[in-house]
Amino acid sequence: MKLQLALDMLSTEEALKLVKETAEHIDIIEIGTPLIKHEGVKLIRVMREKFPDKTILVDLKTMDVGEYESNFCFEAGADIVTVLGVADIDTIRGSIRSAKRYGGKVMVDLINVDDKMGRAKEILMEGDIYLGIHTGIDQQNRGESPLAHLKELSVLNSPLFVAGGINLDNIDSIIAEKPYTVIVGGAITGSENPNLVAKTIKSKMAQGGES
Repeated sequence: MKLQLALDMLSTEEALKLVKETAEHIDIIEIGTPLIKHEGVKLIRVMREKFPDKTILVDLKTMDVGEYESNFCFEAGADIVTVLGVADIDTIRGSIRSAKRYGGKVMVDLINVDDKMGRAKEILMEGDIYLGIHTGIDQQNRGESPLAHLKELSVLNSPLFVAGGINLDNIDSIIAEKPYTVIVGGAITGSENPNLVAKTIKSKMAQGGES
């Protein structure tokens, strides 16, 4: 089980500082949507240079021209890019073509997909793809969480990424469903001691739950 650090701030300097502080405990660096929009593709190159041994995911949330957008991220050093599950299937196929060309991976984010199981099965017919179960911040503010959808999709033969308000209070229930990757943002980045929180979460993951 991998720990992905979601970086959604708007500063390259702050993002680099947080990765440096938590690098011992995280597996995947996520250049979040606000961050990639604000700082641009150059940040991918910086992260690749500074942290050559880490997996880098760029949360593009692509909705159109999947191949085009994926190409310039993979060229800059990304390992994984995201495309929205609500996008046209040809958009998703374009991202997949790009991933194959550069030896990368695509994670399809199922945020706001009504029939997550049906769409997931359709997408998995396209090949070796990661699926993202994602409760957005606006949805979290209404009290929603990704746990029910994680339980529903856990029966699929596909690596699942899960995100959405995951913290020390609810991490055990997430770990119990054995996702491939747990994505944590604010619980780490907003902490006074990001390294300790990342260490604690990673320890819980290694032990399968409570520790």
